[in-house]
Parts: sequence; structure tokens; C-alpha cells
Amino acid sequence: MLKKLIRVFRDKELRNKIFFIAALLVVFRIAAHIPVPIVDAEKLKDFFSGNQLLGMLSMFTGGGMEKFSIVLLGIGPYITASIIMQLLTMIFPKIKEMYQESGEQGRQKFNQYTRIATVPLAILQSFGMITLLKSQGIIGNISNFDLTVAISIITAGTVFLMWLGELISEKKIGNGISLIIFAGIVSGLPMTIQQTLSTMTSDKIPSIIGLLIMSLVVVVAVVIITEAQRNIPVSYARRVRGSKTSGGVSTFLPLRVNSAGMIPLIFAMSIMLFPGIVASFLVTNSNETVAGIATFINNLFQDQLFYGILYFITVFLFTYFYTSIVFDPKNVAENLQKHGGFVPGIRPGTNTAEFLGKVLNRITFLGAIFLGLIAILPFIGQAMTHVTTMSIGGAAVLIVVGVVLDTIRQIDSQLTMRDYDDM
Repeated sequence: MLKKLIRVFRDKELRNKIFFIAALLVVFRIAAHIPVPIVDAEKLKDFFSGNQLLGMLSMFTGGGMEKFSIVLLGIGPYITASIIMQLLTMIFPKIKEMYQESGEQGRQKFNQYTRIATVPLAILQSFGMITLLKSQGIIGNISNFDLTVAISIITAGTVFLMWLGELISEKKIGNGISLIIFAGIVSGLPMTIQQTLSTMTSDKIPSIIGLLIMSLVVVVAVVIITEAQRNIPVSYARRVRGSKTSGGVSTFLPLRVNSAGMIPLIFAMSIMLFPGIVASFLVTNSNETVAGIATFINNLFQDQLFYGILYFITVFLFTYFYTSIVFDPKNVAENLQKHGGFVPGIRPGTNTAEFLGKVLNRITFLGAIFLGLIAILPFIGQAMTHVTTMSIGGAAVLIVVGVVLDTIRQIDSQLTMRDYDDM
């Protein structure tokens, strides 16, 4: 590992890329501390500390939401737009063709539509956040002009982060969007450690040690599941065209245990957040029936047992749903057949699609259980250790580990390319 680091920093081009990316991440962290001055800072801090889900969302923005900074939405609207565009590929064949079959030009067009969709989503989310904070008394009465300015600033902050992410991705050392989320999560660690140490007493030491051991086990488990895959053997028939011979090779088709990545967690988090926000709006409604139902829903979602069970089920179902989007057994089987490939012992075409679907369902079951447990890990950790200032953020661990592994792979590939160039 040390030799690899030395090689990386000896290479001038690679070293400059890393420093450039680090500088952009510093810019992001500076932006996360520039507030939009329309809130009561103390009330805002108390509100986020009392709402675990919003606190988790704020963690992904590096505290930008909790500080009501110009980048308080983080890169969330862009991720939402990406998910919506991918869902639309299932509904509209032309969008699917553009995304899968039109080559690089089609991908660029698809990405451009995603960027455009990010803007109205950022406007809606910023308006929703301001409305939520107004209902909680954190934001007082503001004029329409001030509201428009605040929404414009927050939307511009999201577009700015989207631009930073694309600048980072161009350097081909990790995914820019993922690295921004990674920087937001990691930036909160020093404050979490400081809060834990400041409240630590002798009777809490065993709990904190237990929490650290659990964290280590979780990181190892995330690495194993993230890298785990089922290799389906694939053979290609030998073709003879004149004096040229092609094919006749054997390879494998990798099916990942966690094909969906962190997307099901984001899906589930968005859905779990929605009822609580709507209920908080309606608690003060003049209609007693509506206010009573809203209060019941609000209290129900404050119950950690109910919330944890529902969150687990939602993540589990979305894992299957999103996996079916990113991996289509029928499409894969057709592509194999077109190129003369086949799974040994399985007839090409429909039989291959059924076989791939059956295998995918089995390994996705394990991946869905894993993601569900990762989602409710903070509740489990706090229930077992009774340490509230420091929790094992399952989604955060999944993102951090995934980003680190992906970045290392891309750096390795660049080093390998340089080895070939030197030969």
C-alpha cells in the first residue's frame, strides 16, 4: 500500500489530479458553512437534534442542512433526478433506447436531461424545507421577495455542487457526486467524536468500546457484501470467417449481491420522510379530525420500533425493485445470444433469461436483507449501547466504503495504464 502511495505522488499528472479534487472538496466544505440568513440558528439546531431522520439527511450534506447553508440540499435533487430518469426508462422505450443503445452521444443527452430536471426538483425541495421550518417557528414571516431570493440561492447551491461533481468526475479518480457525499459524511466525524468524548463517563466506556467493535465488524461486512458477486460462466462459440477465427473463449458474467448500491436507502429515506413532513404541517390544522390524524401519524413515526420495521421493509422491497431496473435478464440473454455467447448447460434465449432471473433473485434476497439491516443499524446500535452522541450510520458506512473502494480501483487502473505506456 505504501509503495502504491509513493507511485501515485511521484506521478506529476496523477498528483495534480488528486490535489485538484481535494481543492474542490475544500470549496464544498467552505460553501457548507455559508448560511442563508433567514433562520434562528439555535432553534434550527434544536430542531435537527430532536429529529433523527432529518439529522441523518443533514449528515449527507456535511451539516449544510443543519446550518441552513447555501448548499443545504447537497446533491440530493440531482440524485433524485437521476433516479426519476432511470425509472422513466422503464416507461418510455425512447428514453431507454437513448440511455442503453445510442452510445456516448445518447448518454450525454440523457445526462443533460438529468441536469435540467435537477433545477425544478431543487426549487420544490427548498420551498418544502422553508415551509417546514416556518411551520416549526424556526423561520418567521418573510416577504415573497425574500422567499424567492432564498429559494434561488439554495437552488444555485445545488447546481454549483452538481458542477463541482462533474469537474471531479472528469479527472477519472472516483465519482464526483459520490466524493461530495463522502466529504460531507467524513466532515462530521470530528464533531461526533468531540461530543462523545465530552459526555463520556467511566460507566460509558464499555459501551463505547462495544460500539467501536461493532463499527469495525460493520465495515468488514460492508466490504465483503459490496465486493461479493456470483460469477456465471459464459462460453462463446468459435466462428470461422475465411482465414479468420474468432470466439471460442470462456469468460464469466458477474452478478453482484448488492447490485442496487445505496439507491434503495435513498428511495426509502425519501418515502419515510414524506409522511412525517406532511403530518407536521397538519398538526395545527383548524379541523380537529385532520389535526388528530396528523398527530397520530406524527407520534407513530416517532416510535423507533415502528419506524425501524417499516424502514427495513421499504428498503428490502426497493432493493428488488431497483435491481430489476439496473439488470434485465431478458436483455442480457438477448445480447449474449447475438454475440454467440451461452451459459454452459442452458439453452440460449428464454431459458438463459429464466436462469439468470432465478439466480439474481436468490442473491438479491441476501443483498436486500443486508441493506435492510444497514438501514436500521443506527437504531440497533443505540439500543444496544445507549450511546446517543455516536451511532453507527449504516448508510454512511455503505457510502464511505463504496466510495473508497471505487476510488482505489480507478487509481489502480490509471497506474496500470501508465505501466503499459512505459513498456
